[in-house]
Amino acid sequence: MTLPIWFVVTPNVLLLDYAGPAEALRMAGEMGADILLHTCAPVPNLRTSLGVELAGLAALPARLPAASLVIVTGNACEAEDYARPEAQAVVAWLRSALPPDTRLASICSGALLLAAAGLLDGRRCTTHHSLIEALRIAAPTAKVEENRVFIEDGPLLTSAGITTGIDLALYLIERHAGAELAARVARRLVVYQRRGGNDRQLSPWLAHRNHLHPAVHRAQDAIAQDPARSWSIDELAIQAHVSSRHLTRLFAEHAGISVVGYQQRLRVARASELLAERQLSIERVAELAGFASARDFRRVWQRYEGGTPSLRRAATGPGRPDSGRGSF
Repeated sequence: MTLPIWFVVTPNVLLLDYAGPAEALRMAGEMGADILLHTCAPVPNLRTSLGVELAGLAALPARLPAASLVIVTGNACEAEDYARPEAQAVVAWLRSALPPDTRLASICSGALLLAAAGLLDGRRCTTHHSLIEALRIAAPTAKVEENRVFIEDGPLLTSAGITTGIDLALYLIERHAGAELAARVARRLVVYQRRGGNDRQLSPWLAHRNHLHPAVHRAQDAIAQDPARSWSIDELAIQAHVSSRHLTRLFAEHAGISVVGYQQRLRVARASELLAERQLSIERVAELAGFASARDFRRVWQRYEGGTPSLRRAATGPGRPDSGRGSF
């Protein structure tokens, strides 16, 4: 299913707030994600924080396609920039032109425009650390949280801004197109550290990829593409184009985890996704994720997640945000 994404920019847009996540999403589309990317604004041309101009911008659409995602970017000088008529035009558009199924995201001070439109009321949200108090004033009924990379609350995602816009984009890619593609986009961006929102741990699909060694990445790519397969060290060494002994040493040195540990982490991550399929028994989840038995599955799950798979399934329940991909 195509995900239409609309970046909304205003004069003096902080260029990294826009260009970082937009490039990540563009690359994802180039690499196979079904994403349709747009950039719109209240004026056809505007200057950015670096003084260069964005030209030929689409107008704010009168109608959005079904299930669109609108991403409102931040600005360099919020007090002045958001008092301008162009920013107020965006606020009016946000109030009146969004269908009920529209999903919303903000980067950095873009949360202040969502607040002005009344779209943060009663929601958990965040913004750049220097703007937390300003956001609390702008959205007094919102639950503004500090020290968060990004926060997801239903159809709303807000991020701390600047480089966290890239973290947000990688999360959106993972939710829409899968963790393996998100990992490849992160690798292409040469992002040293990928962070998750709301103080959650790194996605296992993105963790242990904060290195630049091509042989280790090749082995990790092979495991990620088929974590249920019983990969031997010799098979992975062929994929990595190094000897088995060398791969074992490189994996520990650069990924910071053993080959077996890495595969177990990905199998647990795959099992976590399968648990959302409530018609599948725990035994079937274990089999599909590559575990030798349900007992082995429970043992490895306890090591990495704590508790039991059954308790996780009961805790998430149907329709909860972390019960599988599908929100974006």
